Amino acid sequence: MPQTISFTTSLLDTHCIIDVRTPLEFAEDHLPGAVNIPILTDEERVEVGTLYKQTGPQKARIRGLELTCGRFAAMVHDVIDQAAGRPVLVYCWRGGLRSLSMTILLEMSGYPVVQLKGGYRAFRNQVISYFEDFNPPGQLIVIHGMTGTGKTTFINGLDRESWTVIDLEGLACHRGSAFGEVGLVQAISQKRFDTLLWDAFRNAPDGRPVIVEGESQRIGKISLPGRVYEAMGDGCKIWCHASLETRVHRLSVEYACDEYREAMTVALERIRKKLGGVRYAEIKALLECWDVEGVARGLIEHYYDRLYYKNRPWIPDVEIDLEDFSVAGQRLAEFWGERQGHGPAPQ
Repeated sequence: MPQTISFTTSLLDTHCIIDVRTPLEFAEDHLPGAVNIPILTDEERVEVGTLYKQTGPQKARIRGLELTCGRFAAMVHDVIDQAAGRPVLVYCWRGGLRSLSMTILLEMSGYPVVQLKGGYRAFRNQVISYFEDFNPPGQLIVIHGMTGTGKTTFINGLDRESWTVIDLEGLACHRGSAFGEVGLVQAISQKRFDTLLWDAFRNAPDGRPVIVEGESQRIGKISLPGRVYEAMGDGCKIWCHASLETRVHRLSVEYACDEYREAMTVALERIRKKLGGVRYAEIKALLECWDVEGVARGLIEHYYDRLYYKNRPWIPDVEIDLEDFSVAGQRLAEFWGERQGHGPAPQ
């Protein structure tokens, strides 16, 4: 029998990871760096699964062989090409017949291969467990501030040699606000977000401060897993500010794309009740004549600033002006160096 092995993070760095599940299963989530070489197509899996339920495993397995045996040689060639000399780790949903079949084929071909014990499900359980007992690899520094201050741009411009930056909104494909999906498609699944976030923390050097943007428990349809939100609440809190004019300008630049008009109209309709009839009508009129700065100003003054951080039950560890991102980065480094008691952090 082929060798089975339990998941450890080191496997991601030493093996070529082959996911033999269907393309739909792979798209929902997969191990970091995995390559999809499916044993069955999405349609074939439905057919075999239905046959299994109706007639039992024997006929379902025979039908699976009929569908796939003609592709065995091509699949083996694909795996070997992807592996490029590395040993192979094969997995399916729960370490069953699909991954076993590919592992046997590779073993018979003389290629070094192991099967993941428990399959994707075992990996998923480790991700869930990691966030349930979440302890960040370095001190969490949480960047808060009103909409339009440029927090996301600021953190993504920080020096990666000094800070670990994890862009939660980037991973979630959503800006975390009422207009957060404008120009984006939040097609990512919760499982995929969890894996991407797990991998980001996995790759963070121990001891280096971790910068994240302050978010609510949910970013669009995605939820922060496990204790991440609580850990952010316990982290070092930075309050960022910028002038109203700067915020209006930054929002205008971000949203002034003609193709965003329809999505912005839909987003505005969603917050109609919170704006009130008069304010809604005013901002809608500005949107219809494509006065993006007017829309941004109206939303800041009559929606965002009244809704977000309306009650802030905490005192920031430091306040930083984001009018100039470079100067703000220096101030953050100075603050962190002073907090650690050894002068400014390197730029």
